[in-house]
Amino acid sequence: MRFSLTRSLGYLVGGLWTGWGGRKRIEAKQLRNLRRLVEKARRDSPLFRMLYADLPRSREIKLRDLPVTRKPDLMREFASWLTIRSLPLERARGHLRDIRKVGVPIDDVAVFQTSGTSGEPAVIVLSSSFVEYAYGIMMARFEPYHWKLIRDVRKLGVRVTITGGHGHFAGNGFNKLVQRLYPVLAKGLGLTVIEAEQPIDRIVARLNAISNVAWVVTYPSMLSILTKEKEAGRLQIAPALFTTGGETLTDDLRVRVGRAFPSLKYGISDPYGSTECLALSFECSHGRKHVNEDWVILEAVDEAMQPVPDGTLSATVLLTVLANEVQPFIRYDLGDCVRFHEEPCPCGSPFRSFQVQGRQATLVRIGEVALSPLVFDLEHERARRIQLVQTSDKEFEVRIQLADEAAAEPVFREVIASVKQVFRENGLDEVTVRESEASPEFTASGKFHHVLPLRRSGSVT
Repeated sequence: MRFSLTRSLGYLVGGLWTGWGGRKRIEAKQLRNLRRLVEKARRDSPLFRMLYADLPRSREIKLRDLPVTRKPDLMREFASWLTIRSLPLERARGHLRDIRKVGVPIDDVAVFQTSGTSGEPAVIVLSSSFVEYAYGIMMARFEPYHWKLIRDVRKLGVRVTITGGHGHFAGNGFNKLVQRLYPVLAKGLGLTVIEAEQPIDRIVARLNAISNVAWVVTYPSMLSILTKEKEAGRLQIAPALFTTGGETLTDDLRVRVGRAFPSLKYGISDPYGSTECLALSFECSHGRKHVNEDWVILEAVDEAMQPVPDGTLSATVLLTVLANEVQPFIRYDLGDCVRFHEEPCPCGSPFRSFQVQGRQATLVRIGEVALSPLVFDLEHERARRIQLVQTSDKEFEVRIQLADEAAAEPVFREVIASVKQVFRENGLDEVTVRESEASPEFTASGKFHHVLPLRRSGSVT
């Protein structure tokens, strides 16, 4: 596996040219890329050859001619899904089981995994061309603001990434891959990685031991914990920038972080992506998320997989990755709820912008009632972490990591009372909430979810 700076610059130049041409040029480029990908999938993927057998010719294809695909179905047919025949699923999983091989390619491809929060983890296969695309297209979307930000933050100090360290997840693995393929390019990334799964006091100690932390990259759930540690006076760092991803960043958390870290000259950057497509979107100088539409298609749809109007919250979103020809993601049900903006962005970008509202898989469902995890107040001054776990349809348990020398009984009593109040307000008096001796748990990728809904068959991840 090799990285070509020349090809990456080709994506940069092509991306600039497409953006300068406005909507007409973007849509034309997207359609050409879609038909090229469909033709490749039909020719080299046995699964897609079967799925598309009765469809029009590739050069006449339209997006809505194509069936929706879902992770469980694709993973069951992994070997016939790929357009290469040299990577059976067992070989990929054997590679993923070896933590020493994080960021190490298999022949001409890199392999990562999703956390599988709501089901089986997906195995993601990326070629060199996708890595080249990711760098080239993101540089094409930079405004002068972004170049100044990167230059200033690098002068201020180092970048630290707090992410899952117990698997081949993109947060850590992609940086290691680039370091291996093109060390000069990786030099500017900053490869100080702290494992999110370890106790909070160790994370705080590691951060405090670094004299010039300027940029922290992590999940919103970890950012919430760091904010609490900063408010308590235990965390001493004064970064200029946070970058979050992998979860929904709420407005309330953004405000709270701003108060706790007055050093944040550049605030919080919250680009939207997934392991299936790391360069799915870009965040402009006005804080909006824009789809890289020349190489990515994002469809906001309802429960029947029909498009919803701009300004309407979707039931899910379908992802088509036009830059990955090795593992075709075409109208792939990603599971996120998004809302496209109706009005143009003040930044002037011709690429459509949107908001992310979270994932269907994170909703707590009790009978016909669905609750967002955000309705639960799982903060307590004498606790470092609190987690609400749904163990059956109407049963929940509370797990708490206490602050130093705090007494457990009053903390559990107050948290459980707060949770029960939420259920009562939603007409759910029959729900049981009990104390648990178990420790709060992380996802495999190192994310911390304050609320863990009951896993249900057929859920999307």
